[in-house]
Amino acid sequence: MLNRTMIKNIIIIAVIALIVGGALAYIIKAKKSGKKCIGCPYGDSCKGSCCSCEKEEEK
Repeated sequence: MLNRTMIKNIIIIAVIALIVGGALAYIIKAKKSGKKCIGCPYGDSCKGSCCSCEKEEEK
């Protein structure tokens, strides 16, 4: 039979797995939609690195 410590560990592992899985799904979805810089506000029109997005905006 499972004791309380094992159940707590299983719950913690499941929560971490859900968080990592959600982040991975977000990254895959963003890449498939054409974003080059995930998390960059100009990711759709970015030239490949977030530094180039910031430099374009300064000009």
